[in-house]
Formats: sequence, structure tokens, C-alpha cells
Amino acid sequence: MKRYWFGLLAFSFVCLSFAWAQTPAEFKGHDGLIHSVAFSNDGSILATASFDNTIKLWNFGTGKESQILKGHTSPATAVAFNNDGTIVATGSSDKTIRFWNPKDGKSVKELKGHTDGISSLVFSPNGQVLASGSADKSVRLWDAKEGKELKSLGVHKESVYSVAFNKDGTELASCGNDGVIKIWSVKELKEIKSMMVDLPKPVIKIEVKKEEPPKDKKEVKKKDMGKKEEPKEIRDAFTVVAFTPDGKQILSVGHDKYLRYWNLADGKEAKKIGPTPDYIFGLTLSKDGKHVATAGYGGSLRVYELASGTEVYPGPNVKDKEKNLDRRGWITYCAVFAPDGKSIITGHEKSSKGIAKVTAVIK
Repeated sequence: MKRYWFGLLAFSFVCLSFAWAQTPAEFKGHDGLIHSVAFSNDGSILATASFDNTIKLWNFGTGKESQILKGHTSPATAVAFNNDGTIVATGSSDKTIRFWNPKDGKSVKELKGHTDGISSLVFSPNGQVLASGSADKSVRLWDAKEGKELKSLGVHKESVYSVAFNKDGTELASCGNDGVIKIWSVKELKEIKSMMVDLPKPVIKIEVKKEEPPKDKKEVKKKDMGKKEEPKEIRDAFTVVAFTPDGKQILSVGHDKYLRYWNLADGKEAKKIGPTPDYIFGLTLSKDGKHVATAGYGGSLRVYELASGTEVYPGPNVKDKEKNLDRRGWITYCAVFAPDGKSIITGHEKSSKGIAKVTAVIK
């Protein structure tokens, strides 16, 4: 009998230990919305950037906070790890980029050059170059070792929301509020292509300058009454852009509520999936390149097979109302696949607090 109870206690202890070791369903602790999430390359550390001006590093296996990075004076809006996990780069509305040591949480470099808030950061695959996008409309490259600006590649017409390298780091994609995707050559440091949605019936915004009537006929010749400005096409913003693993296509999401596939060879749209119920702010690819997921501002989360575009989560036969049932009120800003490719971490604002939510999507 003693052996029985001893064995039962031992089994219970093992089960409890296993339960404690599981990744939690939520990561709580921020006092502001979570705007960006990222994993270290080995998947052991999850980073969350928040509007409470801080970045938190979490042990993903246990869910425990390991470091809190303090130094930005405005909302932290972007976070990225380099390839070997020795640098955490963060961007903020304070117009600066900071490099941190993830082991002790200390700031080691501050990068200045942008004239408005930072919206997106990404390291090249070899970790030598950092790319940044900003509300100042520019796309910039930085030497990751020295922390010095290499080149301001160029600008969009409006704020840049996302930047992404291809697999070998030779090309960089950017997108923004102007509804344009730009492709840049990292070697030649210049724009090589741009892509945008075709508008069969463009919405034209014409502003007419009103002036007071002239006092005499001579003044009529000097003034062009009712002069019209050049027509402006109004396009939906692209919020996130990414390369497919083979580097042949670009994926984009945005305010038009679609996931779009673009062929790099001709710059034409190849396929679109949607629309979803709300604006899409999150786009993430699984590490094995088999799945792509989108996260909507209103909380909708969908996962597709990358090659076929077939929806695998929540499933093609589930009604839209049911799809968002567990996320009503969860305002979503970002998403990233977990290292195992079976779950997704989304960054939210819930009751004025920042929460990262873990959802199992692949069985």
C-alpha cells in the first residue's frame, strides 16, 4: 500500500511539473497595448514592445519575465532579434532605435537619424544589417555592428508601416499608408520595383482652391481662378509585407482586409484571399514556410496553407461569427508564429492593458 501511495504522489508531482513547464495561454504585465512581438532565433525568448514605453523579454517555455527594457521616452512600437540572439533592436515613437543586451537588459547603442517614429525593424538573415521603416516616410539601412546608418534608401509618399528581407538578404520590401509595396536592392542601395492594387475606377480627390473675385480685368490674367490640383488616387494602406520562403512572391495585408500574393518577376498580383471582417494588422509565416496567418484588428485570426491558400484554422466550414467568438474585444496589432509552427502569439490591447495571447492553430 505504501508503494502505491508513493507511486501516486510521484506521478502527481511529474504531472504538476509538466503542467508548470507548459507555455501559458497569455503573457500579461504591460500597462499599454502590445504593438510588436518577436522571437529569438532559437525560440527561447519572446519579446513584446508596448505603448507603456517598455519592452519585455519572456522565457517562452515558462512564461516568466526575464528582462524589462527601459529607456525609450515614448511608446515602443517595434522589436527584432539579430540572428544569434545577442542583440534586441527596438524602435519607438521617440524617433530612436536602441540595441539591448538580452542577458542583462542593458542598452548598448542608440541609433538616431529618423525624424519621426519608428514603425518596423528587421535584421538581415546574416545579422549584419538592420532595416527600419518610419512615419517620416523613409526606409533606412544600418550597420548592426557599429550602429551607424548605411543608407536612406528612399521614401514612400506616406508613413512606412513594414519592412522585410528576403531569405538571402539581397532584397528588402517595404509598404505603408500610401498603398504601395516597394522592393529595394540591398547591394545597389536603390529601389528596383513597386507594386500596387489596380483600381479600375480610381477614387479621385480633387481640391479646388477658392479665391476672392478680382477687382479688375487685369488681375484676371494674373490669377487662375478655380485652379485644380492633380488628381490623387486613394489607396488602402498596406500594414505588413513579407517574402515567401522561395523569394518568388511577396505577401501583403492591410486595410482592404485581403491577404494578397504578388509575383516579383512581373510585379503583378497573383492571388488574393478574403476579405476578413476587419483591417489586418498581423501577418506571419511559420518557420517551415508551410503556413501563413493573418490577424485582424477586431481579433479575427486565420491560418492558411501557403502554397494552396486553403484555410486550416479555424476551418472553412466555421461561420464568421463563430470564428471571432473567443476574440471579441481583443484589439490586435501584431502576430508571430511560435518556433514549433503550431501556435501563434498575437499582441493586443485588452481593457487598456497589453496582453500577448497564445493560440494553438495547427494540430
